[in-house]
Amino acid sequence: TGSVTETIQFSGYTWNVRHTGNGTQGPGPNYFNKKNVWVDANGFLHLLLKKNAAGKWLCAEVSSVQNFGYGTYQFQIEGRIDKFNKNTVLGLFNYSGNDGFDEMDIEFARWGNNNYPNLNYTIWPATTGFQNFHQEQEFSLNGTYTTHRFTRTANSVILKSLHGHVNDDTNLFASATCTSPPTSISTLAMPVHMNLWLFQGHAPSDSKSVEIVVHSFS
Repeated sequence: TGSVTETIQFSGYTWNVRHTGNGTQGPGPNYFNKKNVWVDANGFLHLLLKKNAAGKWLCAEVSSVQNFGYGTYQFQIEGRIDKFNKNTVLGLFNYSGNDGFDEMDIEFARWGNNNYPNLNYTIWPATTGFQNFHQEQEFSLNGTYTTHRFTRTANSVILKSLHGHVNDDTNLFASATCTSPPTSISTLAMPVHMNLWLFQGHAPSDSKSVEIVVHSFS
């Protein structure tokens, strides 16, 4: 796009803020705008999905400057991610940039269909010849705070979602374990991404803006 990459500081790390200007890029295709990303006085990260004056829906994405490998990745989120419009997607993931490979995803999305479950765990394989691991389920919240995490080892990825902001397994409402086959699980160190976007670039069918607040990443 020719634009200079802007960075922000959040949760002790430096993040690149995606900005596509007047052009669109995947996923979507969508317009990603730096104005839809900011850190507030509390140190919380805001991701905004909103229509601009020209009628274009602008999305938000950040990616860590640092690469991360094995260990536990935890995101503490504020927002009614269970009430998303069918076209809205929030992704919390580890991604190498090689599409369809080397990716660990927690996504809140119905992929354009109200009948689809709203929580998606997906592990994309390290090499060709393997299917991606995918588990989905419907969930509903009684508040706005949730914790999501995945733990990477050389031969497994364990994913968990919990009510509230917690550092243990209390209030667990979803989990999945990917161990098979171990050789299909990426061993790469990769950036962390967080993005709020529109499935296939379709506007929310309710025409409502969405704001998600990430209290912390660790």
